[in-house]
Amino acid sequence: MIDDHLVVETPGDREIVLSRVFDAPAQLVFAAFTRPELLVRWYGARGWQLVGCEVDLRVDGRWRFESQGPDGQRMVQHGVYRTVDPPHEIVCTERFDEQSYPGETLVSHTFTELAGRTTVTTALRYATPEGRDTALRYPMVRGVTESFTRLAALLAADTGGLQ
Repeated sequence: MIDDHLVVETPGDREIVLSRVFDAPAQLVFAAFTRPELLVRWYGARGWQLVGCEVDLRVDGRWRFESQGPDGQRMVQHGVYRTVDPPHEIVCTERFDEQSYPGETLVSHTFTELAGRTTVTTALRYATPEGRDTALRYPMVRGVTESFTRLAALLAADTGGLQ
């Protein structure tokens, strides 16, 4: 059974923590978060898809995602990897080309496996409380929920091909 419930917490005035359980081992979930050929299959809210995906998965390596929405709108986000510990953790920075809040966000993804199921916990630390509040006003939770639903379907449909 897949627990498709996204848990959202705000433990401080600059933080958002998102978590969800996936019915797949950590190695596969980590691969889905780090391999461009897999990211393009699930990353993005309904109607959005990655049309550009660059991943240099090493400390100080850069990443860049370009998404396209249903009406042709574009969104580009990018950053630098700070920690890469497969299949347990990824820490990176994040900025948007057209960012509506100040500073750089620190993003930490942890992958915790128990009995073949993996909990992904994503902690976002914004540069300012205003940045966090701005992010919460966007449909971020809906978008992450929809994106993670696509990821769960990918993991369920093709676990053998993801390794």
